[in-house]
Amino acid sequence: MTIPVLPAVVTLAAAIVYQATMFAVAFARSQHKVKAPATSGPEEFERVLRVQQNTLEQMMFFLPVFWLASLSSNTSVACLIGFIWVGARIAYGIGYWKAAKLRGPGFAISLLASAVLLVMAIVGLFN
Repeated sequence: MTIPVLPAVVTLAAAIVYQATMFAVAFARSQHKVKAPATSGPEEFERVLRVQQNTLEQMMFFLPVFWLASLSSNTSVACLIGFIWVGARIAYGIGYWKAAKLRGPGFAISLLASAVLLVMAIVGLFN
């Protein structure tokens, strides 16, 4: 079996972004003295935790539709949109870490990217 390289790179980039959010939570736990299994603490800690949780929630939708779009539609376009999703999740995280009100653009762009991939997957599978 041959694994398509570019979709695999997008998947690795998404996994690396998620891994970074996990490290950020571990650092925030230490910095704000929030011991596991606690999920509440200072607002700064809770924002970091929400970035990690929301990224996980979004990945559960993104990864399947990304791969379906990549395999059944235009791989290059799907990968471009996948990289946009990864960049938007980074922007979401950085914005949210600074202030909750700054999370919107990254969230909206990643949500739109996922929606486009969903449409691509549906059209590609039924074409």
